[in-house]
Amino acid sequence: MEDIAGKTFQVVIVGSGPAGLTAALYAARADLSPIVFEGPEPGGQLMTTTDVENFPGYPEGVMGPQMMQDFREQATRFGADCRYGYVTDIDFSERPYKVTVDEKTEVFAHAIIASTGASAKWLHLESEQKLRGKGVSACATCDGAFFRDQHVIIVGGGDTAMEEATFLTKFASKVTVIHRRDELRASKAMQQRAFNNDKIEFMWDSELIEVLGDQVVDGVKVRNRKTDEVTTLDDVTGVFIAIGHKPNTDLFKGVVEMDDVGYIQTKGQSTVTDQPGLFACGDAMDAVYRQAVTAAGTGCKAALDAEKYLGELESEEAIAESHWK
Repeated sequence: MEDIAGKTFQVVIVGSGPAGLTAALYAARADLSPIVFEGPEPGGQLMTTTDVENFPGYPEGVMGPQMMQDFREQATRFGADCRYGYVTDIDFSERPYKVTVDEKTEVFAHAIIASTGASAKWLHLESEQKLRGKGVSACATCDGAFFRDQHVIIVGGGDTAMEEATFLTKFASKVTVIHRRDELRASKAMQQRAFNNDKIEFMWDSELIEVLGDQVVDGVKVRNRKTDEVTTLDDVTGVFIAIGHKPNTDLFKGVVEMDDVGYIQTKGQSTVTDQPGLFACGDAMDAVYRQAVTAAGTGCKAALDAEKYLGELESEEAIAESHWK
């Protein structure tokens, strides 16, 4: 593989999920010769997803890893350089920006696209991790339809948990909400909607302690935090964890405006940030939708925004040079 140390790129893309690889595709087709550093999880969250049935263009559905391989192949076909590498530091003090990869290799970028995604918060149970993508999910919108006429549980008590619990009732025969406290953190409106739904039941002061099953989920164990009583729900086939997401944006802290959680803030409907030449897309800036197709859309926007920025930068430099002469 070509040695890139010290090389300057028009566009450096940090992250390789649907947003980053779509940005790479558009940037490559615009002759910007982008390089993608794929990060610690090449392909993003979809690499741990089995069937994807809600992405346009795959009428029979597709496995998550296969879809991301398709994205990568399409981007590289047009010249995007996608390679393993974890961006560990970016120096925005002067242009072009210095990007450090794997704590040792330094390259330079005129524009940077942040597509580092977000990570679902998990309970860190061994059984939960073993059955991720096999009945354990952190996205009801993505996977709810697989549990038609089945009993599922959802762990959490905030707005997202109540929204996903309500959504799951479109498919599941029963949704049990497991919450650590004796009252919800969700807004009153979201609570009332859940309480009014006959398909939703609640287990208060409770926590999930084990997901049962070898190849797929076939039950759960729940412990009451006040009595220590353990209850086995042996008819549960789906487990949805809804305790929040954390955007993977620590790399950009102190450099760009973020919200309280860490989502990068962009201007209007664009991917433009308050740091010139830095564009954010995908789950790194989207706290609401968090879908592969919406991430891909913002990746397209980021590449177009970067292309416009680089064109304007080139014009400014040309004007400055002509004045200097």
